[in-house]
Amino acid sequence: MSWRVANTCAERKFGSATRKQIIMFLADKASDDGSGIWCSKGTIQRHTELGETTVKRTVREFLKDGILVETGARTCKNGFTVVYRINLAKVEALDPTLEPEIETGATVDPVQTEPGTGATVAGVPGPPRPPNRPKTIHKPPTRKREVVADEKAEKILAAYPPDRLRGKAACLAQIEVAMKDEIAPEDLLLAVQAYATDSAGFTRSKVCFSDNWFQSRRWQRYIEDIRAKREKSQAASADHHKRLGCWISDRSPMCKHITGNQVTALLASKLVSEAQIQAAGLGS
Repeated sequence: MSWRVANTCAERKFGSATRKQIIMFLADKASDDGSGIWCSKGTIQRHTELGETTVKRTVREFLKDGILVETGARTCKNGFTVVYRINLAKVEALDPTLEPEIETGATVDPVQTEPGTGATVAGVPGPPRPPNRPKTIHKPPTRKREVVADEKAEKILAAYPPDRLRGKAACLAQIEVAMKDEIAPEDLLLAVQAYATDSAGFTRSKVCFSDNWFQSRRWQRYIEDIRAKREKSQAASADHHKRLGCWISDRSPMCKHITGNQVTALLASKLVSEAQIQAAGLGS
């Protein structure tokens, strides 16, 4: 165990409680330079009590971000275990968890420098009392604590069934992570809408709350379906345009069914030329 590595990880933000929990467990197994970590994903899962899929995904993310580095393999009873090293340079580049210093205000003169003597009763002064004004007038904190969520993420979350919304901040964070992974916001919105349609009328035991849905990336299947349908539609459109191009090239009587928008699309795709359009009687 290395206190240096553990303290370095503890003082940095990793983006979620799950990522922090896993990196702290790995830091507990590291040497002072971050190396020498050998523990299987099953071991991590048992000790952190997280899901196996969550552990595997988080380790992949750490490897992709360069926070973890594979340095070899170590034999074990089940075959071998990957040996990792925590990249301390990457960790130290993350945002710190420490609160920034806040200005305490300005000193204003004149102020009462000595304690008062208290009230006089029957000629006898009362006990000393502290000044009725402090030497420093404090200003309210100037650091803004509000976190303005991305408008696209807000729109995507708004499409989730409202009776299953939970953990708004965590959901928005996961949506922004997905968009950073080059998932188009429009596709993610369609995935949420498709899930809302598919699960309409489900009993409470069969639905998924929004924080779990985004955390476990259940939108991935819908994204794949959307992309497959889009590619199929594009292929069908290209085939249709090719057929229209053949009509124009052959000056087929079927050319009379070709619309102006289709002519524009054919010219843009360079399947036909202006001369062929004119020859087919489709010119303006």
